[in-house]
Amino acid sequence: MAIASIFDGGELRKQFQIAGINPNFIPSIWKYVVQNPNCDWDDIPSLPSAAYPLLRSHFKPSTSSLHTVIDSSDNVTTKFLIKLQNGSFVEAVIMRYDSRLGKYGGKPRSGGPRSTLCISSQVGCKMGCKFCATGTMGFKNNLSSGEIVEQLVHASRFSQIRNVVFMGMGEPLNNYSALVEAIHIMLGSPFQLSPKKITVSTVGIIHAINKLQSDLPNLNLAVSLHAPVQNIRCQIMPAARAFPLEKLMDALQTYQKNSGQKIFIEYIMLDEVNDEEEHAHQLAKLLETFQVVVNLIPFNPIGNLSCFKTSSEHKVARFQKILRGTYGIRTTVRKEMGQDISGACGQLVVNQPKKSSMGSAGLLTDIEDLHL
Repeated sequence: MAIASIFDGGELRKQFQIAGINPNFIPSIWKYVVQNPNCDWDDIPSLPSAAYPLLRSHFKPSTSSLHTVIDSSDNVTTKFLIKLQNGSFVEAVIMRYDSRLGKYGGKPRSGGPRSTLCISSQVGCKMGCKFCATGTMGFKNNLSSGEIVEQLVHASRFSQIRNVVFMGMGEPLNNYSALVEAIHIMLGSPFQLSPKKITVSTVGIIHAINKLQSDLPNLNLAVSLHAPVQNIRCQIMPAARAFPLEKLMDALQTYQKNSGQKIFIEYIMLDEVNDEEEHAHQLAKLLETFQVVVNLIPFNPIGNLSCFKTSSEHKVARFQKILRGTYGIRTTVRKEMGQDISGACGQLVVNQPKKSSMGSAGLLTDIEDLHL
């Protein structure tokens, strides 16, 4: 049996219970490991004597390691290539923002500089979305809760992380148990993230959406909709065949009724596929009974793998104008970050970067601030 990550909370609590050790010691162990990443278990003070041999035989401070760190030329994005215990790799991305930039409700924003971490939940992905580089990898394996949390631990050594978005490699709701456990750990000591600062993105796994609100109340849900009608959705997202649009919208209606929160709608703009005026009107009518924020995402090329083209700025602006101006739907256009290091939306796929460009970080306004 492989030695587990200390951040695999379920396994740690189980072993403590078997050994009769008070689980209240767990947050202090995590805090020590975060502050002292290369520690030996014997270095941690004030634990019961039975805890030390248990930790040595069952757990590692980290089961993953940073293989490569690369900064993009936009000076605000850092991508991590992380090697897992089984030899596989995943990617995570830090995006730095200044929440004071721009306006909110016509008024200047409050806040200041902070960072958002985009986290992976699987090695590869089963969904096979045709516009997404990760989908070309196929599905390799789920991450454990510890491997998910370790991405936050690694990133925290580079920047103070305030927001976490599960928009990296994999479909988070297809790794439901590990996702829920990892987020519960992030909400507690020593990380103390607010659920309002965590966003989980999904293609629309209906049975998981149905229980998400009760298992993880108050976090943000983002749905990768990407088309206003079922047939287009199936063309670009093969997994959509298993989750018919009508049933998905019913599940989202129930979720919103129970949570009372806005839902984020992610919509990738593909030239001559889903970006025409007709599609904007169809999308607006699909969402007319919801409280949503629509996030239009310019398509990021994925080299020779891509059979799509990026919508023109004119088309994106026209699409936004219809949603916002005609129907009053709050609509943003995602600021692209990290394209040159394949760290932008839809570009995460395990490749060894050829070079690293380091620079001082500037700051942008963050679309994730929309729900603050």
